[in-house]
Amino acid sequence: MSINHIRPWRNIERRKSRQIMVGNVPVGGDAPIAVQTMTNTLTTDVAATVAQVQAAAEAGCDLVRISVPDEASSKALKEIVAESPVPIIADIHFHYKRGIEAAEAGAACLRINPGNIGNEKRIAEVIQAAKDHNCSIRIGVNAGSLEKHLLEKYGEPCPDAMVESGLNHIRILQDHDFHNYKISVKASDVFMSAAAYMQLAEATDAPIHLGITEAGGFVTGTIKSAIGLGQLLWMGIGDTIRVSLSADPVEEVKVGFEILKSLGLRHRGVNIISCPSCARQGFDVIRTVETLEQRLAHIHTPMSLSIIGCVVNGPGEALMTDIGFTGGGAGAGMVYLAGKASHKMSNEQMVDHIVQEVEKKAAALDAAAEAAE
Repeated sequence: MSINHIRPWRNIERRKSRQIMVGNVPVGGDAPIAVQTMTNTLTTDVAATVAQVQAAAEAGCDLVRISVPDEASSKALKEIVAESPVPIIADIHFHYKRGIEAAEAGAACLRINPGNIGNEKRIAEVIQAAKDHNCSIRIGVNAGSLEKHLLEKYGEPCPDAMVESGLNHIRILQDHDFHNYKISVKASDVFMSAAAYMQLAEATDAPIHLGITEAGGFVTGTIKSAIGLGQLLWMGIGDTIRVSLSADPVEEVKVGFEILKSLGLRHRGVNIISCPSCARQGFDVIRTVETLEQRLAHIHTPMSLSIIGCVVNGPGEALMTDIGFTGGGAGAGMVYLAGKASHKMSNEQMVDHIVQEVEKKAAALDAAAEAAE
């Protein structure tokens, strides 16, 4: 029986959107919420960009966006697409020809900004290129680059202006019989973003890409994204997400998955439940968790692991995790398997032993999954 049947308060009813394809990744409908990031290398540096794409893919990323600011980048994009393990989204601004070139280069999706892509005639040419090359489109509205007439109408960036921009662009796509699109309405302000996304979700059945743009550095950006994206995902809004951080793209992917994992929307890798530690701890919890995060990074199989320093909450947490370790003092603690106390283990051997148990559990789960297929 699913845990959601046992605990109905954990259910999230996702907004019903129509499904599109971004390369071989389904987006919207009942598809898993896709995690996305963006490279920060020069696109013309093919080797460095491909390396970033591959690192992001290894971290679980479903889609990677790459900026295409000039013709040289368009040419490099073709090489990058050929080597990428995941679909590539081309980020297009200002010059519509870059969109045409990106579609020809094999991009799976074109991100175009209504505020700076040009007039409807130019947009029509981009749409035709997308049709010709089986390429989807993301309408990427940004509060910082709204159309001039909307800024004049509303006086400043606001949710109403952002949604109007997006809906106007949807009309253009539909007028040209193009329906393979998704949409985003991003702002750096959490309140503005959330209000715009809630309004947008009521106005269209298109798949929605979530993001808090220019969220900041690792700590600040993670918190802003967790608050902004978390509340929208909790409401069932969102079909793809990108956590925008001034950090390594791999960190964006990790944070994105942690947000989804915390809401039970996606599960990948080991979810470590650990205490902050205190004077009661029977071993160095902080150092142990840091070590385990590094040594278990290669595990992709969904699994829960509790690492608790003492017996106050340790046994209770271990009841709800696949594997657990609770500090008991005297240089040893209790290992729990499938929620039950199994055997004692010394603190010195505990890390190696837990890694072995996790790897053994992952192998068993993977084998069972293969047998079921």
